[in-house]
This record gives sequence, C-alpha cells and structure tokens, in this order.
Amino acid sequence: MFSITKATVNDCQLIQDLASKIWEPTYGSILSREQLDYMFDMMYSHENLLKQMNELHHQFFIIYADGVPAGYLSIETVEKDLFEFQKIYSLPSLHGTGIGRYIIEQGIAYLKTIHPGPFTVELNVNRHNPAVGFYKHMGFHEHATRDFHIGNGYYMNDYIMRLIV
Repeated sequence: MFSITKATVNDCQLIQDLASKIWEPTYGSILSREQLDYMFDMMYSHENLLKQMNELHHQFFIIYADGVPAGYLSIETVEKDLFEFQKIYSLPSLHGTGIGRYIIEQGIAYLKTIHPGPFTVELNVNRHNPAVGFYKHMGFHEHATRDFHIGNGYYMNDYIMRLIV
C-alpha cells in the first residue's frame, strides 16, 4: 500500500538517501559515471535541495510503500496554469508495482487542490530513458525536445512531455 506526505527541509537527508539508491540504476546505462556524479551533486547536495525548497519553492513529497520511504516527487509552479514535475522517482525494486502511477496521480490530485480549473503538467525525461513509454501510457505526450547545457560540458538530452489536466 502506498502513501504520500509533503516533505519539509527536515527531509533533505531522506531525499538524498533515496536518490542515492535510485540514481545509478536509473541512469547508469544512459550517462557516464562522471556525468552521473556531477548531476547528482548538482541536484541532491543538501545546499541545492534547500535552494529548491526555499528559493525556487518546489514542493517535495515523500512516497511510502507499506510505511517505508520508497520514492519522491517535486513540483514546481512555472506559470499560472503550468506546473512541472521536476523529480518523479521510486526505488527500482518497486517498478511495475503501480508506484509510478500512484506518484503521478497524487501529484495531479495535489495540484487540483491548489489550482482550480484547467492546467498543464510538464516533465523532462531523458530521451533514452525507458520511462518515456510509461509517461505516454499515463497520458503525457512529447511536446518538444531540448538539449540543455548543465555545465562541465554535460547536457540533459530530454523530451519535454506534457499532460493537459
């Protein structure tokens, strides 16, 4: 059984711990070790998680499977009617159990509580990530592609996927 709670700055270590178990299995076959390490530090250092929460106002959530931390979600308000799922991750051992569907459905349910009326959810996914098919199954469509320079000579080569709610 899955459950979800809003995360706070006190959950930064938990998010880092989950990310450390998820990051390499998710991207190890797609990105070089050097890029993996660079991006992990860029996104999950304590300082950067605090910045995402406090300055960029990303709302983080912790997902639990039978009471045990099993994933996380972060949502950014981009514009009045546009939200971005910045991070949608679960432990690889739980893939195929419905946890991904649960995370997306709960993220959308949360957005409906803070935003009455139609809105768009956007997410970026590496073009070689098998999750592209999952997102399509969940109703997202490929809106655009982007090759985003993240520093150190590295790029995020993503599809920008959208879902109209």
